Amino acid sequence: MRWLSYTGLLSPVSCLPSPVSRLLSLVFRLMKKIGLTGSIAVGKSFVCDVFRELGCAVLDADEVARDVVEPGTIGLQRVVEAFGDSILNADGSLDRPKLGSIVFSDEEKRLLLNSIVHPLVFESQNAWLEEVESIDPDAIAIVDAALMIESGGYKRFEKLIVVWCEPELQLQRLMARDGISKEVAQKRIAAQLPQDEKKRFANFLIDTSKGYDDTRRETTEIFRQLKLSR
Repeated sequence: MRWLSYTGLLSPVSCLPSPVSRLLSLVFRLMKKIGLTGSIAVGKSFVCDVFRELGCAVLDADEVARDVVEPGTIGLQRVVEAFGDSILNADGSLDRPKLGSIVFSDEEKRLLLNSIVHPLVFESQNAWLEEVESIDPDAIAIVDAALMIESGGYKRFEKLIVVWCEPELQLQRLMARDGISKEVAQKRIAAQLPQDEKKRFANFLIDTSKGYDDTRRETTEIFRQLKLSR
């Protein structure tokens, strides 16, 4: 996975000898660590793309969650121990649709899966944040995770951005994106914390209901505020 494919310019501090750079980053806490979350199919990916264009380092925690259960990983081993080898494809990889059908309909099993995957994801996130800071101590580093509030992971960040949209639009987007029925889409949405609850945790809100241009404008304004808050 190419963690550091972002367009941020190196700060003056990052150009100093590494011991000096590390010391200054500790003293002034230059790098901003930002959490970003939102329910399924609300437009988080587009928002993250805009932040990348603006120069932020952005990590997709869902991608990390896939990486930690790849064949040969301790993560996949633990998932198989918990759910049985019927969740594996013939090549030994995880059958994600099958596992999803199990956990989306059973809260206890969903919590069990999260208890296995989340600690491994947090470990990878920490490694990524350290790598970003070692390259650019002045960076704005954003971690995008759908279950950041539910897992308690939001507490690890200085600020939290919550992306949301109108519920009916969310339902339509999910059905169109995944090619699923209204009933299945509603079940997946209901398995997550309601959007109104997520908003209560936010330092910043981005409403994607009005389309790409308006979402880009809101995202750019939040980026400006983050830059000014140093």
